[in-house]
Amino acid sequence: MSKLWGGRFARETDVLVHEFNASLPFDRRLVAEDIRGSMAWARALVGTEVLTAAEAETIVAGLAQVQVEFENGTFVFDEGDEDIHTAVERRLTEMMGEVGGKLHTGRSRNDQVATDFRLWVMGAIDHLQDSLTDLQNALTESAAANLNLPMPGYTHLQHAQPVTWGHWILSHFWPLVRDRERLAQVRERTAVLPLGSGALAGTAYPVDREWLARELGFTAALSTNEVAVSQNSLDAVSDRDFAADFLYAAAMIGLHLSRLAEQLVLFSSAEFGFVRLDDGYSTGSSLMPQKKNPDTLELTRGKAGRLVGHLTGLLTTLKGLPSSYDKDLQEDKEPVFDAFDTLRLTLPIMAGLIRTLTLRPERMAAQLEPGLLATDLADYLVKRGVPFRQAHHLVGRVVQVAEQKGVNLTELAVAELQTVSGVFGEDVTAVFHIAASLSNRNVTGGTSVEALASQLAAARLAVAREP
Repeated sequence: MSKLWGGRFARETDVLVHEFNASLPFDRRLVAEDIRGSMAWARALVGTEVLTAAEAETIVAGLAQVQVEFENGTFVFDEGDEDIHTAVERRLTEMMGEVGGKLHTGRSRNDQVATDFRLWVMGAIDHLQDSLTDLQNALTESAAANLNLPMPGYTHLQHAQPVTWGHWILSHFWPLVRDRERLAQVRERTAVLPLGSGALAGTAYPVDREWLARELGFTAALSTNEVAVSQNSLDAVSDRDFAADFLYAAAMIGLHLSRLAEQLVLFSSAEFGFVRLDDGYSTGSSLMPQKKNPDTLELTRGKAGRLVGHLTGLLTTLKGLPSSYDKDLQEDKEPVFDAFDTLRLTLPIMAGLIRTLTLRPERMAAQLEPGLLATDLADYLVKRGVPFRQAHHLVGRVVQVAEQKGVNLTELAVAELQTVSGVFGEDVTAVFHIAASLSNRNVTGGTSVEALASQLAAARLAVAREP
């Protein structure tokens, strides 16, 4: 098996070592980026007089033919191909002859791989941004349809205070805003050109790296034309911060999807019954005919652990490496590829699940029990001059009285409330309404009709705005 680097070696690589060393089984998905980067490099070499303009265009045409072979499935790998980079160059040389052998002048696989990988990550981020936006739209659509539908809110998974469906589902919208912002930041940090760094010491040819950066889209932000070029060749070929950043962003997306999935698993259970999952997003039991299982949500929850594991694995790989390139860095791609593949499926599935979800208002209403209004009762006392800590204590005693009598909080007579505190007046019964509790929280981020309308408008604006 002939190697591009085999001139120094007297015997061939052991077959198992070749298999162990090869990255072709997974890095072949970088082919488009590799060909794109090689085309740019060929044209950049014209300015160094390594290639004539005609030779560069011959190479570019050959690379385009290689691209076509990959696209139509006719590309044939050789047993000596270690990775996609050597496979492409080997095929180019077969087709174009000696001129193909000039392409790699002044370039190392170290800076070539780093460039290809960064280009791929930038494209993956753009794809995930679109999927996140679609899920955000699904959440705002659900919120708008039932913005003011009352339901119990929970802390510690216990009844806490009244909220609405719109308020609850938008609570899962805003984490996705942060996810989009995080991905945009990762993309900006990824868009730094390493090509021209050589193996570790920089290229010996006067390549215009700023032109290369502009040609390949390595700009500081999508909306500007300011290019970013690595400033240290040693750092450039070993830097995988962008891969770790991507995995962190992916793990956070997974975490946010997992929390949404967990609550919908609960809400779709017989004990809650707040929502009903569409058949298209559910599965059944091989034994129990009546079962309708939330497997889609459970898998979403489970895959969050997979994403966290990828991040942990790469950080562990990176933590002890010396500067420049080390073969350990070959372990950077599989977790990133798998994280993308995981989210590429999970995000649209969750969007579809949300869009087909059926709400059950009657089950939500059945859980709007009077205990949810205990805080409103304390607020009543505060508005009449009682310090909140004392009001909290007094309402706690009221709750005890109700429990001892075996009645709901709202069923206590005013006279019974006055045995706890004379501050309670005849108007206290106005507190005992869910609608009043929701309306009283008329602040930004609150549950009043006005606050929810403002929040929904802000959410729609956030979707439309570039992160």
